[in-house]
Amino acid sequence: MPIFQDANGLAVKFFVQKDISQEIQAELCETITSLGGRVEAKVPRQGYILVQPGTAEAERLRLCWASTDRPERHFVPYTYVEACKIAGMLLRQIFVENGAPIKMHIHHSIANVNARAALSQRIMHSGGDPTASPQSARVILADPNTEVFQHLVKSYQGVPDKYIESYLWVKKCVEKGALLYTPLVYKNPGGRRPGEERTSFTEEDEERLCQWIATKIPYKETGGRTGNRLYQQLCEMAVDPEYAWVTRHTWQSWRERYKKNSVRLDNLIAAIVDQKKPAHGEKGQYGYVRKAEERTRRARKRRGKSAEEAFQTEKIIGDMNGNVPSTPPIIIFPSVPTEQLPGRSQPSTSTMPRVSPDEEEMEDGEEFEEWRIRIGNEPPPAWGKRSADTEGDSEEHLDAKRARSLDYPSSVLANELHPPPLSQTSGDTVARMNLHVIDQAIHEIAREYRFTVEEVKEFYDKCGEMERTRARFRKMRELLSNLSEGIGDESTVS
Repeated sequence: MPIFQDANGLAVKFFVQKDISQEIQAELCETITSLGGRVEAKVPRQGYILVQPGTAEAERLRLCWASTDRPERHFVPYTYVEACKIAGMLLRQIFVENGAPIKMHIHHSIANVNARAALSQRIMHSGGDPTASPQSARVILADPNTEVFQHLVKSYQGVPDKYIESYLWVKKCVEKGALLYTPLVYKNPGGRRPGEERTSFTEEDEERLCQWIATKIPYKETGGRTGNRLYQQLCEMAVDPEYAWVTRHTWQSWRERYKKNSVRLDNLIAAIVDQKKPAHGEKGQYGYVRKAEERTRRARKRRGKSAEEAFQTEKIIGDMNGNVPSTPPIIIFPSVPTEQLPGRSQPSTSTMPRVSPDEEEMEDGEEFEEWRIRIGNEPPPAWGKRSADTEGDSEEHLDAKRARSLDYPSSVLANELHPPPLSQTSGDTVARMNLHVIDQAIHEIAREYRFTVEEVKEFYDKCGEMERTRARFRKMRELLSNLSEGIGDESTVS
């Protein structure tokens, strides 16, 4: 039987919106006629009005001809004919209530554009209106595989005539040919149902409860008998066969039983405690836990002065403005160990950080007084004073000792036009030998590439890398040399 014929064999009537293109109208008439239907020139009392959704003419037709008195007159998009042909049946108008389309909203959780368009077409072919807002829609269609779906369900579960459905719900309704909302099921809110008998407490229950409390909190003055955790621990013992009786009541019921009968039950607990006579803090009592292992505390290392403070203590003697003085500038740094004097094995200047020995961490048990040093013209520390037997040394021994200490480092003498005579005082000599390894390298760069110590030191303080400083001044000397050669060539040509 043709799909556009009713049970009595009568043709289903259609009316086509007049401003639809002539080609589409001709195609619709041909398809409707081939499937057993009939196209009317006027709006039928019973049948389908094919419109183009979103146009002014479609809205005019709805306003003029939509009526609750004509529930069998349906407004559908003109694509309805092709959808019925594909489905092989006349699609029923199930999303209609009291002659008006049910308003639906397609939620943005359905992100696929093609799926949204197909869903919208299916709703319109079955009589619904998928263009409603979330507030005015009766049905909100969303993706059940997203978190927002459950949020929508909770938000609107108390709102009457508001339904949250899956996008698959439309297909199920079309296949069944009826509007079927997802049913509500009863979820037990908890508690005892009216008329249901309550498990009463027996004397045996009270005796076991008193035994438990006497074991965990034998003395009431320690507190905790009305706390929750004591009875929660009791119910957690249900896995033990000896405590299978705890399942007769909830932990709240056990607690309330003691709380409401505490005076009477405290006497029973005291009698049990008098028999066992447990001591305070015995193993297994509530509130007592094993003492944590003692940790061996490490003595905190004391630090000396910070690098900035140590730098402030440096005393610079001499002129550092690039002029060559008659005597070389002497830089006195606090506390340079004798192991770092020139002539001994020294660490690489490219990797050794420039820090004062005052910054080194002191080991446990060391005394600060033991490592005091002489700074500037301060008196020497106790360990640096000469002993009585040293004062009796012969003059020849002192002269030999003084001669060994007058080996000037090459980095000190590099920038000097005239080395100082050996007749200088021993204090000046020691100060010169106390140059830091970094300053020795700075003096060496200044001498090698013919720049002032101040210029080299200023760049090193900015970059902090000795190799980079050396490369920079080597490059500058090469550029100056090439420049001077170019100037000489120009003068020759002229």
